[in-house]
Amino acid sequence: MPTDTNQARLIAAAADHMLAFAATIPESELDRPTPCRDTRLAALLAHVDGLAQAFAAAARKDFGPLTSTPPNPAESRLSPEWRDQLDRHVRELADSWNDTAAWEGMTQAGGVELPAEIMGLVALSELVLHGWDVARAADIEFDIPDEILQVVFDFHYPPQPQDERAGMFGPVVEVPDDAPLIDRLAGLTGRDPRWPQASTQD
Repeated sequence: MPTDTNQARLIAAAADHMLAFAATIPESELDRPTPCRDTRLAALLAHVDGLAQAFAAAARKDFGPLTSTPPNPAESRLSPEWRDQLDRHVRELADSWNDTAAWEGMTQAGGVELPAEIMGLVALSELVLHGWDVARAADIEFDIPDEILQVVFDFHYPPQPQDERAGMFGPVVEVPDDAPLIDRLAGLTGRDPRWPQASTQD
């Protein structure tokens, strides 16, 4: 498993990519469909904003409604000030995990308790996978480095039985072993790399 210092660096890089993707999206595109079933781009961005707040609180061990409530992306609502809020909250997420104490002990997010070092990996995974969702929905080039993708791939491989991952990921989508790493990661987490030609779910 990566050290907490290296992991914090990867989270910060993934956060920068997420914000770069979001910054290019015009207001007129917010009703686009996304790879997350029944979730429009506006709702997905609102979900990212919410999870950023939750994982920042998890890093600080600041337990309460932000960390105890399971998310529902399809019901998330985007604020009119979403750009400033998303920027602030995603950066707070990265900053909160850039603290040795964030990686110690147990913590909580989405109503789930995990060792902090595992929760940090979940935070990284959320940024990367939803970064892919946002980029694909907005037709933006997904340029997160393989160094980051490999950590997230290794975290999810081998996949859990589907009955244990239901509600988090759809069934694994079979992708050739020689496919690009991002395509294999997408398939591993229930996303079809061919989307929007093929539908999938988060």
